[in-house]
Amino acid sequence: MTGPTLAYTYAVARWADGLDQAVGAVTGVAGCRVHLVRATHERSLVAAVSSVPSGDFDEASLRRHLEELPWLEDVARAHHGVIEAIATHTTVLPLRLATVHLDDGRVRAVLDTRQDAFLDRLAELAGLLEWGVKLYVDAAAAPPPPSVENLSPGRAYLRHRRAEQDLRQDSYQAARTAAERIDATARLHAVDRVRHRVQLGELAPGPGTNVVNDAYLVPAEHAAAFRTDALRAADGLPGVRIAVTGPWAPYSFATLPPEEEASP
Repeated sequence: MTGPTLAYTYAVARWADGLDQAVGAVTGVAGCRVHLVRATHERSLVAAVSSVPSGDFDEASLRRHLEELPWLEDVARAHHGVIEAIATHTTVLPLRLATVHLDDGRVRAVLDTRQDAFLDRLAELAGLLEWGVKLYVDAAAAPPPPSVENLSPGRAYLRHRRAEQDLRQDSYQAARTAAERIDATARLHAVDRVRHRVQLGELAPGPGTNVVNDAYLVPAEHAAAFRTDALRAADGLPGVRIAVTGPWAPYSFATLPPEEEASP
């Protein structure tokens, strides 16, 4: 690569056998090679980094690019691919999309300055996976109201509208029941939860209205039971749909305490 570059930083992790080869085998953001930067003293603490063109990743360029959906999707896909490659070998602390430092030296300085905070959080996340649970209200999937005969058109219309409103209210009540069941499942299997904003419009694929969008931190040995029980939370509840995604690296749980946040 010619021209000035910046250090795009994907994640912080504990070094493990095979990690160098794993990150070297994936294509990073902007098609750039990924390498590891080690902390100065705690050599087991590493960051996954790519040298990317500053013309696309400096502050002004990022502000522009983050409004470009195709560009953002490409970066997010590559970012995720690197983190998943690391997660197959060791505990990983994903960093925010488009975390950029001046150079590898600055990345190393951040590792050194925040060493204890990074190591503590990595220890806390060891053996834990993230699962996403989304709950949708889909009144259209519930049994339709019964047809009404021998009524005038006006009265039939009003009766039908009332039945639709009742059906919608019943679906939201069913969603509340499903949410309570998911909470009970989490108490059995999860160690932490993060509530995200519900997804609307293009961010909410499929039918229905998203009313819950949560992430759960689950021990690996509980993963299968958590997924099964979360999906069963909709059993017998018409008008409710549950989507479970994962397992993922712990994206939603990687944030350090505010006083420990690393600055680019």
